[in-house]
Amino acid sequence: MFEVGDICVKTAGRDAGKFCIIIQKVDDIFVMIDGGTRRKKCNKRHLEPVNKKAAIDKDASHEKVVAELKKAGFIVEEKKKKEKGTKEKVKPKKIQTVKKKDEKPAPAKKPKAKK
Repeated sequence: MFEVGDICVKTAGRDAGKFCIIIQKVDDIFVMIDGGTRRKKCNKRHLEPVNKKAAIDKDASHEKVVAELKKAGFIVEEKKKKEKGTKEKVKPKKIQTVKKKDEKPAPAKKPKAKK
């Protein structure tokens, strides 16, 4: 039923609703997918086949898979890569202000009573 190059929609998990292409058959139950999802092993029950096929070789690179999905007319969201060498901005520390107490003159001490 599932062959290498079949375009599918993921129906379960955190990648649900995203399009992917079957890269490799692992065994009777699992296949390897890539595309709008992470490259990972997936259960066939969690995939819904679309009636389209992509010309993909076994173990194709992620870039080739994404290019084939776009060529077939599917929208693929890509994550932006962080530039190397840039450091995170350091947030300035808050300076705590201490309220000054109004100094009152010390009350006069009462002499101790003698017994």
